Amino acid sequence: MLESILWILLMGFFGGQIARRLKVPALVGMVLVGIVLGPQVSHTISPEVLASANSLRVIAVMVILMKAGLGLDREKLSQQGTVALRLGFLPASCEAIAVALAAIWLLQFDFATGLLLGCILGAESPAVIVPAMLRLKSLGWGVTKGIPDAILTGSALSDVLLLLVFSLLLAFLTQGSTTEIILPGGISVSAWQLLPIQVVLQIGLGILIGWLMAQGLVSLLAKQNWTQNATQDSLVAASFALLLVVLAEAFPVFSGYLAVMATGFFLIKLDAPLARRLRSGFDTLWGVAEIFLFVLLGASIQLSVLGDTLLVGLVILAIGTLIGRTVGWYLSTLGSNWTWKERLFLLPGNSAKATVQAAIGAIPLAQGIPGGEAMLAIAALSILVTAPLGAWAIPIFAPKLLEKGEVDPTKIAIARRIVLLAAVDTSPLSTQVLLKVAELARRSDGEVIVLHVVRVDDPEGVEYLRQQTRQRLADIRHQFLCVSGSVPEAIVRVAQQYRVAEIVLGKRGHRPLDDVLVGSVSQTVLETSPIPVIVVEGNQ
Repeated sequence: MLESILWILLMGFFGGQIARRLKVPALVGMVLVGIVLGPQVSHTISPEVLASANSLRVIAVMVILMKAGLGLDREKLSQQGTVALRLGFLPASCEAIAVALAAIWLLQFDFATGLLLGCILGAESPAVIVPAMLRLKSLGWGVTKGIPDAILTGSALSDVLLLLVFSLLLAFLTQGSTTEIILPGGISVSAWQLLPIQVVLQIGLGILIGWLMAQGLVSLLAKQNWTQNATQDSLVAASFALLLVVLAEAFPVFSGYLAVMATGFFLIKLDAPLARRLRSGFDTLWGVAEIFLFVLLGASIQLSVLGDTLLVGLVILAIGTLIGRTVGWYLSTLGSNWTWKERLFLLPGNSAKATVQAAIGAIPLAQGIPGGEAMLAIAALSILVTAPLGAWAIPIFAPKLLEKGEVDPTKIAIARRIVLLAAVDTSPLSTQVLLKVAELARRSDGEVIVLHVVRVDDPEGVEYLRQQTRQRLADIRHQFLCVSGSVPEAIVRVAQQYRVAEIVLGKRGHRPLDDVLVGSVSQTVLETSPIPVIVVEGNQ
């Protein structure tokens, strides 16, 4: 079992990195690694790990949905009105019906069996959509109108609806009739008649329980201070989020995944600093969970059953997406302020399938439902086609179809490389500048450019600065640059060239900085630099 975990982590990581270097989404490499390591090819992954695959996938989906909740913007969702709500029901429902009709035509299914296949294929993949939408938010694409937020919310709601309908259809097809439920007063109703109430209950209780969990986490982690650092915060929050999913499986009256997403959403409002710490922690957790999710996803794909239904499966997927979902997207955005380009973005941005299909695709076959083998094959095909395609198309088409807006760093983690510039000369003050920039770099896990502008030939002074740089920045990625020219102009030019976040330089003198600046270099850089400047004071 330990060997299997090692293979999954190492091969999954490097498979993803190789895919990135080939300009292909990392998940493609991870899924391919899973296919190679799984029972279809090499049988490297042990049966114990494969038996635990569903549980491991649940943990990974929990992590990504918590990330989604921590990245949602309440204001943008409010601006969209009912668009996010409609995206949660109409595209998935229209796709499921289109798939059902196509299955009746191409596979000779009855309507109930075709709709069961439609529920499998219509569910959207949080594992693909959530990280992609959060990345778009961090880059600013579509944020002005809250398009990524609407897609995130809609995908979570659609999965609630389709999983409920899937469970009812499964009971109908296996038992031959719907289960009758006796209400108080002797009124007999079917599960189908209760479906609208179940949907409202699942969503309403999921949101309520998420709010209560957010309140509890704020009390434990922020007010009572049970934890000492961000790592412990994330560990406790992840454990409680997983508890919600487990409780939802034991008591299926609320959506556990929606409750997890709601927890992150309400944490932003209740305690933004805690939400920011958790955002960073769940980013780290996702780095590991992503590998397990997609490698085990690849290992679960049944390649042997794809051959007979390949062409038919592709046609059904095309009908469901290009006809069913297109109608749903049009109805969802009708009357909104979205342009036709933004509506077109829903095709790559809201179509990926992976986790839900892997979880429920084999259930009809296991339950002995006629056509179950074809359902499993088309579910596997949907993963192989739409997951890589969606992961590739979202970043490719977002700049072409969406407008770029201002990123709100209080709502989303902005992942970018932090570079600091330390401007030094051969005076003793250079040591203090290096110490200060080292402190800042360690806090932000940043890199440092040490810049010395040469005005006179002084090889011994330059060597002294190199030695000081190696000594003070030994544990920090850095490079030492020597340039010539006007000192203030060179500092600003190099800072802009390397896109540094801050400039750190020294100032001599005894009087306060806001009273007088001693030295024209500090004065000029402060006046001309568009980049923030930190001045380190010293004694001449």
